[in-house]
Amino acid sequence: MTNWTPQSWLVGGGRTRTPGDPLNVSPELASNFYLPDERLYSRTHGTTTTDALEELVGGLEKGSALAFASGMAAAAAVFGRLPVGARIAAPTDPYHGVAGILAEGESQGRWHVDRLDQADTAAWLDALAVSDLVWVESPENPLMNVADLPAICGAPRPEGALVVVDSTFATPLLQLPLDYGADVVMHSATKFIGGHSDLLAGVLITRDDDLYAEFVDRRLIYGATIGAMEAFLTVRGARTLGLRLERAQDNAMELALRLDAHGGVTRVLYPGLPAHPTHEVAKRFMAGFGAMLSFETTGDGDHAADVCARVELINHATSLGGVESTMERRAAIAGQERIPPTLIRLSVGCENVDDLWSDLVGSL
Repeated sequence: MTNWTPQSWLVGGGRTRTPGDPLNVSPELASNFYLPDERLYSRTHGTTTTDALEELVGGLEKGSALAFASGMAAAAAVFGRLPVGARIAAPTDPYHGVAGILAEGESQGRWHVDRLDQADTAAWLDALAVSDLVWVESPENPLMNVADLPAICGAPRPEGALVVVDSTFATPLLQLPLDYGADVVMHSATKFIGGHSDLLAGVLITRDDDLYAEFVDRRLIYGATIGAMEAFLTVRGARTLGLRLERAQDNAMELALRLDAHGGVTRVLYPGLPAHPTHEVAKRFMAGFGAMLSFETTGDGDHAADVCARVELINHATSLGGVESTMERRAAIAGQERIPPTLIRLSVGCENVDDLWSDLVGSL
């Protein structure tokens, strides 16, 4: 990346600036190419649209980026390289797709998983000494705990052991795990980077050339290359990430404060609140607290489900990171039964904050 700020890079990066070329990145709809050339088949090398997306995200994270067909495809490329008998350290309640990968591998005898409290930095540091892979998700979905990434990523570890950070909730604008010493950063670009709930995409970023080459091979073998139209939509969406995140993050802070004072809410989980257990950790290194929060309602799970069903402006839907706000009761999701039954995860969008608040108050 040049000496531009990340916000300017989001707008200006990934463009060819070649006279006669289109100003904006276009979807290159092609599966094969004339020979002889290094780019012969799009499953192998993607397209020029893929190149633009990888340049854009890689510049933000200051590493080499590789785009995948989804966040889970990117995650699978990491876990797929582990040998039989590997030992993994992971959060107690990771994203449910990752939880599924971990559980399947355990049931098949492929690996052993140590599940750690996100806020227990000492446990993560101990795990580094015995793990082949340390998978950190920060902020954590849906409890919003923030790991002490500078401490964990910067700690000594055996040769060959990897620290991978799922930084989806933070985006590259709020934290840069590679700078702290992580080996790999993963983003589900379906979420904030794409930002419009109209695509599936994932990205891995590393500064290790050998790792990058391994991930290229994994993407090829798994058939997990992103399509040109999805890459185009991700680039187009990423152009406004700086604006979207600024507005959504401001909204999230305000809603967290109001929910915290509401009688129909028993607990608010947002790293920006001083009472959050990892507030001080987040404040030390993150550039902001993000646009994701969770809260627990009074009553039981049925009441929390009714709250979700009553909203009108906020969308009762899964996923997150779009311009529109979404919310759901996470314990209703398969594999998330350990989550408190009244916990509602809210992805805060770019609507007027008073309109969002009126919608919540009318539903609680």
